[in-house]
Amino acid sequence: MPALWMIASCFLFACMGVCVKLASSTFSTGEIVLGRGVVSMAMMAALALTQGIALRTPHWRMHVSRSLSGSTALGCYFFAIGTLPLATAVTLNYTSPLFVALLLALFFGERLNWLASGAVMMGFAGVVVLLRPALHPEQWLGAVSGLGSGALASLAYISLRELGRAGEPEVRTVFWFSLMTTVIGLAWTLAGELHRPDAAQFATLLGVGLFGGLAQLAMTRSYRYGRTVVSANLSYATVVFASLFGVLLWDELMPPSAWLAIALIVAGAILVSLSTRKAA
Repeated sequence: MPALWMIASCFLFACMGVCVKLASSTFSTGEIVLGRGVVSMAMMAALALTQGIALRTPHWRMHVSRSLSGSTALGCYFFAIGTLPLATAVTLNYTSPLFVALLLALFFGERLNWLASGAVMMGFAGVVVLLRPALHPEQWLGAVSGLGSGALASLAYISLRELGRAGEPEVRTVFWFSLMTTVIGLAWTLAGELHRPDAAQFATLLGVGLFGGLAQLAMTRSYRYGRTVVSANLSYATVVFASLFGVLLWDELMPPSAWLAIALIVAGAILVSLSTRKAA
């Protein structure tokens, strides 16, 4: 059953990506980030209330650090989705395990074994293969944003590890992240042009928050009741779902070299996860 929760999470995250891509034709990235934050914050507040979990925290500095990096990564990710083929944007975001391995090795003194080192090299080789033949010149800013989302997300994941060690409940952590996302999205929105949506356009914005919040809950349930290594590796099914949605909805047919690059990146990230867990 935990594996099914992770598959459901991957499908819901891919649905969120579809809504982001649809919403990007009407809304700015700041408005989409705001929608994601508001809906998720309301969901987490309701969940905390039903579970009797206090939202006040003694570790607010750690939450600010995690939320800033995570919210900025989310903004970069949403911008990349609006610019790139859906599968490409999702894959670039999923480079975060490669960056996590590098950050742990460079700043936390956690040595990489030969398997992890080879996996990191293979993953970034896949990034090079993916970006060089598959993108048009006007898509490079989106590519940089997608890769930046993976790098910034790695900082958020390291902060999450420290919050977990401090005993913070997942609902409280997600609430503070959503609150920061709302604040950043609101400031970003007010700095630009506001858009008044019709019902269909508002539905895409609402879908970003609903699918994203439900995906987080399903993912949390999978990690809580299942084997961590299985859940982590199943999470890359998001790339598969995103690829299918891209083909079905936007005819995003990529060359064979791009599919090879996606396979290298996903395989590298999975191997990094396996090798670091084995070492631990």
